[in-house]
Amino acid sequence: MRLTRRRFLGGAAAGVLGGAGIYELVDQLTGAPARLPREAAAMPREQHVIDLGLVDLDGIEVVVPPLHHEIVTATVKATDLTGAQQGLERALVDLDDRYSLDAAGLGVTVAWGLPFFDQYVPEQARLHLPFDHRAGKSALLPTRRFPSDPHDTILEQNDVAILMRSDSRAHIDDARKALFDDLPYFSVTSIRRGFAGGGFAGKRSLPKKMAMAAGVPGADLIPDTAELFLGFTSTQKAGLGPRLIANHETLGFVDLRGGYFHGGTHMHLSHLDEDLEAWYLNFDYDERVLTVFRPGLTTVKQGTQTVAQGPKDVATQAETARAYKRTGRFGHSASIQTSSRLLQDVVGPDGTVYPKGTAIPQRADFNTLDNPFAWSVTPDKDKLQNTPSAGLHFAVFNPSSDDFARNRLAMDGVLPDGTKLDVGPRSRAQGFNSVLTTTHRQNFLVPPRRHRSFPLVEL
Repeated sequence: MRLTRRRFLGGAAAGVLGGAGIYELVDQLTGAPARLPREAAAMPREQHVIDLGLVDLDGIEVVVPPLHHEIVTATVKATDLTGAQQGLERALVDLDDRYSLDAAGLGVTVAWGLPFFDQYVPEQARLHLPFDHRAGKSALLPTRRFPSDPHDTILEQNDVAILMRSDSRAHIDDARKALFDDLPYFSVTSIRRGFAGGGFAGKRSLPKKMAMAAGVPGADLIPDTAELFLGFTSTQKAGLGPRLIANHETLGFVDLRGGYFHGGTHMHLSHLDEDLEAWYLNFDYDERVLTVFRPGLTTVKQGTQTVAQGPKDVATQAETARAYKRTGRFGHSASIQTSSRLLQDVVGPDGTVYPKGTAIPQRADFNTLDNPFAWSVTPDKDKLQNTPSAGLHFAVFNPSSDDFARNRLAMDGVLPDGTKLDVGPRSRAQGFNSVLTTTHRQNFLVPPRRHRSFPLVEL
């Protein structure tokens, strides 16, 4: 039975931060992944780091993401910012004490938008916000549209976004209550919910089950064991940035200007609609492979979902340009790899060696049935619809706004050296962009853990 919006939200209209609605089905449709017990450890300085397990799929190491995800965006309503800073930190420390920092426990990442820094701590931000010397700009830039974005993509202006991740829905509900219901510091602007997890044990995956339960058009076409709605595994360990690589300081792109944000990073947040029927009916399997990865990839057997994405599989700018000249197309991974992978070995400030071809971005994206959000304070502006829809809440950590923008431009065929692979912004030749529609975007700065609560206010 197709879900109405009323059933979809599970009565959320009765309470702004109410029940999880359809996402309560997650625990009914699948169990939490088996996780190895971990010894208690001191909290890392990085907020965006969370310990996750691995599974071997056809000889490829794959990260098993947390089952449940939720992002709450808000504006600041506190007037006593010093008191708010102290109160928010107490609530966060209490959550840290109650839950382990892993998928079985809870990961909380507090990210702050440019409107917060501009309105509440402008002088402190001018002195202390990290500076991207590679780009010659601040590490936190105003949000922009990209060539393949619709003209009406909303560039959001939230003060804060809090990402919560766990295998337990109850843990996330507890965190949301502690940070928003029990504290008077924020006015919630949106709630974004979703899930992640493929059929790693060979069973029907959560995205397939959830899309089928929601009656999303094209749900029956999703491969049974797909990790995401679009069918391919996306959490290959080699395709995700290592633990500290997205930190501002690790690759030397960013000047920390005194060190207040040492251990911090940048987060981009967007929502994308996914047209499953167009993807599965208009693109046969071979074309989906060349669209997701690159033209000429002949080593992928029919039906394969997990494709190697290690350093030796990385496409160069020259290879991507040649493939486009030969075929009139370029693959999603191949184009982005021109900017998202290291072009040479890099030694981090702690002595860690990051080999050429290592991935930089650390993705935390998850599938959703929000349309586009589970709840919004401005439903007309955000165009909330009455029925569930297949989509993706895309959260990703990069060293800076510019570093993210380079990757996103490459997805549109604008390579790092300025080469433009001249295809229409939403043409089939551009692959994913013909079936994805970005509805919302915003950039955020993620302070280190010690400064996560109302950063710079104490200065």
